[in-house]
Amino acid sequence: MNSLLRIPMLAAVLAIAVPAARGADELPSIFNGRDLSGWKVPDPNPFWKAVDGVLVGENNPELKGSMLFTEADYGDVVFETEARWTGEIDSGVMMRKPAVQVQIGVSRSLKRDMTCSFYVGKYPEEAQAKEAGRLLKPDGWNRIRIEARGTTFTVWLNGEKVSQFSDPKYAAPGPIGLQIHGGLKMKIEFRNVRAKPLAP
Repeated sequence: MNSLLRIPMLAAVLAIAVPAARGADELPSIFNGRDLSGWKVPDPNPFWKAVDGVLVGENNPELKGSMLFTEADYGDVVFETEARWTGEIDSGVMMRKPAVQVQIGVSRSLKRDMTCSFYVGKYPEEAQAKEAGRLLKPDGWNRIRIEARGTTFTVWLNGEKVSQFSDPKYAAPGPIGLQIHGGLKMKIEFRNVRAKPLAP
């Protein structure tokens, strides 16, 4: 075949293949941007609200903490969101039963930023995101992706793999949770909150 004819044919193949590849990784939204449908909302709820397509979490005046959980349980799953915060916060994403936490912000016990590190009553050394500081966008939107497959959990920050944790203890399906830690004034915003169960 003439080499000049191969170029437009290759371009046509790529035009078909690229959208298909992107579509294969599309995750359905679990936050509709308008209200907290699909989530177990605390009662009373001064903590969580939908504002212009963004899920906002904030302490009440007494600086109490709160958890917002999905109504659905997830086993093997890919979860992704963009998170934004200013200053010192202590938040995280929970999944499975018992809960595995992926930290966002400053650890109250270690007094340093542990974003995208795993917390399971402690911060295992091998499961700490030691390169996260290089990737974080201060005061900007940070994309956090968590994959739970079997009993292995993997985290990406702004497109780069930063931590991994494995433990057979954390095998049972559970809701996905978002955290506001008590004891300090904090506000965190989430957008493009998405999740997709993984095929066995």
